[in-house]
Amino acid sequence: MTIRILPAVGDPDAARAVTSLLSQLPDAEPAPVVADSTALLNALAAAAGPGAGGPSQAGATPASSATGQPSAVEGLPEVVLVHERIGPAPALELIREVALRFPAVGVVLITTDAGPALFSAAMDAGARGIVGLPLSYDELAARVQAAAQWSAGVRVHLGGNPDTLPGPSGTLVTVTGAKGGVGTTVTAVQLALAARAAGRSVALVDMDLQSGDVASYLDVQFRRSLVDLAGIADISVRVLQDAVHDHHTGLGLLLAPEEGERGEEVDDRAARQIVTALRSRYEVVIVDCGSQMQSANAAAVELADTALLVTTPDVVSVRAAKRQVRLWDRLQIRKAEDTTTVVNRLTRNTEIQPALVAKATGTQVARTPVPAAFKELQPCVDSGRMQDLDDRSTVKQALWALAAELGLVDSPAARQGRGSHRARTSLTGRKRKAIGAGAATGSGAVPGQVSGAAPGANGSGSGSVPGQGSRFGARRGSSAAARSAGPFDPAGPYEEG
Repeated sequence: MTIRILPAVGDPDAARAVTSLLSQLPDAEPAPVVADSTALLNALAAAAGPGAGGPSQAGATPASSATGQPSAVEGLPEVVLVHERIGPAPALELIREVALRFPAVGVVLITTDAGPALFSAAMDAGARGIVGLPLSYDELAARVQAAAQWSAGVRVHLGGNPDTLPGPSGTLVTVTGAKGGVGTTVTAVQLALAARAAGRSVALVDMDLQSGDVASYLDVQFRRSLVDLAGIADISVRVLQDAVHDHHTGLGLLLAPEEGERGEEVDDRAARQIVTALRSRYEVVIVDCGSQMQSANAAAVELADTALLVTTPDVVSVRAAKRQVRLWDRLQIRKAEDTTTVVNRLTRNTEIQPALVAKATGTQVARTPVPAAFKELQPCVDSGRMQDLDDRSTVKQALWALAAELGLVDSPAARQGRGSHRARTSLTGRKRKAIGAGAATGSGAVPGQVSGAAPGANGSGSGSVPGQGSRFGARRGSSAAARSAGPFDPAGPYEEG
């Protein structure tokens, strides 16, 4: 969604600072700065159209003009920024006037005093947020985005454009592979199916733009793709419906283009707009980002509520996961501590266990690892019908338990996992075993699960990590020593120079 912003700043130095920061905001269209309260009200009246800009009348509803007809909201900016020294009208009086005459506009106050007293007074006047001085890009971006989302929702209820999408509300989960072939698409598909089986409306997006395989895994023939939305300035409900494929499982699929070279048409701006539109319509949006970072899927990872990084427990994949996390950090896409790593194809005797992956990458590791059981998957992969994976499959049980851990399935297991999977520390093998078994069987609300823990799904088990020939320098025969030694000794082969 493009956010139109009208700044009202009387101080020239503050005006330059505001203009500079607004030019950096994604999807923002800042208008020229107006210097006083009269110019602001006149600009809003002109944008709203005839009859909408006159003085507010007693007994009239704020959304109505003097003729009783609804005022035009389509031409109004979504956000107005009001500086505390705007003049000649006091800033709070100006905010109250804008809120009364143009109720579909979100007003944000810029002030040096961001204390609770002024915050309360600004909210009473009708402001949607406060930004403190000196200006911070992160704070300004957050307040503008929140005000724009509120404005979009109000406009739908005021009857502006029936096709207008409200602001984001759905949960966004991105699934990225540390490298190719680690199980990224299987993870994304099964998470989407689990959320859908729990009664959520779900969109599954294939943002592996050059080599996406979601269509192959779900046996889909399609005409439209992400590329068809890339060149559209404002994505309405109708346009979105035309591009999304309604799968018989109930999933809404937005697929990668069949011609991989066309993926270049989807840039970060288009990706943000597409993801925002999907979140406005679906309760859960799962994005398969593949393993190659481009501007589009990098934007999705940046916006995600939960960013999953899938790896297998081998040297090459864990090194690749570490590189991916470092890349996101360097490009300021996402910090390691805000990333959740999923360990796929884990066995009890695997030398690299989840605790070692956590220490190596600096990320949180999902409590629920996925066991190595490709024989269960192969018939569904070969037939392109991943939705037919047997409920008794240990892989399916683990991935659906992971969906509950992430809060995508509204079950007791989900409520326990919600808010804790980001903040947890590494667990001992015994605790991981108990939690893994509880997640797999904890409640009948997670569809497709059977009683009893999946073999090997607890990941760490209680057996010792093999010591002989260990790449991590662990002492022979002691799993505790292996954990304390850590996987990436600075002098060891995993530390990249």
